[in-house]
Amino acid sequence: MAQISGYHHLTLSTDGAQEDFDFYTKTLGLHSVKRTVLFDGVIPVYHLYYGSPDGDASTIITTFPFRKPGIYGRRGTNQSRTIMQSIPKGAADFWVGRLNERGIAAEKLSRFGADRVAFAHPCGIPHELVESDGDPREPITNAAQGIGKDHGIKGIYGGLVACFDRTAMEDFLTVALPMTKEADSDEGTVYRVPDADGVIQRVEVITDRDSDQGTWTLSGGTIHHLALNTGDEDNQLALRAHIEGLGFTDISEQKDRNYFKSCYVRSPGGALFELAWTTPEGWARDEAPGEIGKTLVFPPWFKDREDELRAGLEDAEFA
Repeated sequence: MAQISGYHHLTLSTDGAQEDFDFYTKTLGLHSVKRTVLFDGVIPVYHLYYGSPDGDASTIITTFPFRKPGIYGRRGTNQSRTIMQSIPKGAADFWVGRLNERGIAAEKLSRFGADRVAFAHPCGIPHELVESDGDPREPITNAAQGIGKDHGIKGIYGGLVACFDRTAMEDFLTVALPMTKEADSDEGTVYRVPDADGVIQRVEVITDRDSDQGTWTLSGGTIHHLALNTGDEDNQLALRAHIEGLGFTDISEQKDRNYFKSCYVRSPGGALFELAWTTPEGWARDEAPGEIGKTLVFPPWFKDREDELRAGLEDAEFA
């Protein structure tokens, strides 16, 4: 059976590029990992990556700021709803204070027995910082932003999916994807994402029969996909064949993302999942190690369109 090992990244479509960059790097203390552009279609839109200084898989959040083209979606059911990142035990109060001081409404709550801080990206997408004592990753520190080891985000904790019928997700998450169901209650269902390093990462699923259907296209204000790490190409392609063989045929061919390779599959609960693995060159393909995320870079297939794309991008100061 093909395996996955934790998350690779999470991707959402946001609003303004400047507010997006400031939110992740200055408020949350993540580091710029890559600045490039949307590889699909023809619209000039940034693709921004944030995470640990070296861009370790399982720490990466990526965004498409859609303010300039003005394409916006609807948050609703049958869609990923919440981005969740892991923080050290006891760090929740620090984040509640920090976020509220910066004008971002935040509150401490508990779900599935875990204390967490609930707040929203400036474009409205819900985020949570979840206290986890089962996470050996080193916290991401950022001295310039006043974030040290006691409070720094460790990486991805998971994603919350809202759907009309959460039972429809069970076969997909436990049979198509090798996850383990950990809890099932009135709060929802929790699935453990396997991780070779023992990092606790999860998918949480809740029932929502009241909201409108959420948007599935790339559009501002919505989460686009949750990406799982297959580690290498053999695992990715074997897992893709396994999923397709079960009848989940809404699955893409492999796509070249320059720094990693991806396949996308739509789950029966609506959320889009990605199977991804980092290529040997990784982030250093077009920027030197230690200097990633410092410049705007383009994939080789856009060589003849660089001037056009630059001219169409939103103005922003990435500093």
